[in-house]
Amino acid sequence: MTWGDGVDTEAATEQLVAFVNGGGTFVETADIYSDGHSQEILGKIMASSVRREDLVIAGRGGLPAGVLGEGAARGTLLHALDATLRRLGIDHLDLWQLPGWDVEVPLEEMLSAVQVAVLTGRVRYAGLVAPSGWQLATVAERARVLSSVTVPISAQVEYSLLARSADAELIPAARHHGVGLIAWAPLGRGVLTGKYVNGTPADSRGASPLLAPYVEARRNERSARIVHAVLTAADGLGTSPLAVALAWVRDRPGIATAVVGARDAAQLSASMATETIELPAEIRSALDDVSVPV
Repeated sequence: MTWGDGVDTEAATEQLVAFVNGGGTFVETADIYSDGHSQEILGKIMASSVRREDLVIAGRGGLPAGVLGEGAARGTLLHALDATLRRLGIDHLDLWQLPGWDVEVPLEEMLSAVQVAVLTGRVRYAGLVAPSGWQLATVAERARVLSSVTVPISAQVEYSLLARSADAELIPAARHHGVGLIAWAPLGRGVLTGKYVNGTPADSRGASPLLAPYVEARRNERSARIVHAVLTAADGLGTSPLAVALAWVRDRPGIATAVVGARDAAQLSASMATETIELPAEIRSALDDVSVPV
C-alpha cells in the first residue's frame, strides 16, 4: 500500500526478494495504492528481480463512476482491470477482487464482467472486497446459477483483535460457501505492535499526515485494553506483540491468509517469522475474551 509513497523501488525490491526467498507467494495490490505507482513498482520488480511465476497476485480496483458507467459497471471494471495489467506488465491476475457493492448496477452485470475476464484469460479467480455476509451469500448463490466461472473464492476484509465485526455474519457465510477470507490490517493498523502505547513515535505511520487518521481510528480505550493483553502474552511467550497479533489472526476459523504492509525488509521478516509461533490455547482464549466486539 505504501510502495511509491514512503517506500521507494529499491526498498520495495528488497522486501519482495526477501519475501519470495522466505517462501512467500501472495502479493496484494490495488490501483488506489499511490495512484497506481505502487503497481508500476511491482511490475518493475517482476521484470528485473522476482519471477512472475513465483507469485500469486491478487489485484483489486475500479474506477469511480464516469463515462463507462457506475463503479461496478462492466465497462468500468474491465477498463480498470486492463489498466492494472498494463501497470504490472503481466497478462493475468491470479485473483481479481471486486471492490464494494454497487446498488446502481445489476449484480448480473458485475458478474458478467468477471466471466468475460476469466474466459479471456485476464483473470484466474475472483473474490470480493469487504462484503457483508448477506452480500457474499447473494453473490455466491447468484453466480452458481449464472455460471460456475464467476463463483467467488475469497473475501478481503479488515480483521484483527481490534476489528472483529466479520465474526458476526461474514465469517459464517464465507465458511458456508467455501470462501477463504483475506485479512487486511491484521496488526490493527499498527496499533497492536505496541508502538503507540506511550505516544506517537515521530517516524511511525501514526505521525504521517497521510496515514494518521487511518491509525487513529484504532486508538481508543478498548484498543488499549486489548493491546495490554497482547503485550502481556508476548512477554510471557518471549516473543513480540506483532507475532502474537498475527498468529491470532492466522489461526482464526475461515482465515486463508493475512496481508501486511512493511516499511522495510527487516519489518517484513519479523512478520514472516510469525509462522514459527504457536499460541497456547489459554492465551488464544484470553485474547478472544478481551477482544469480543461490543
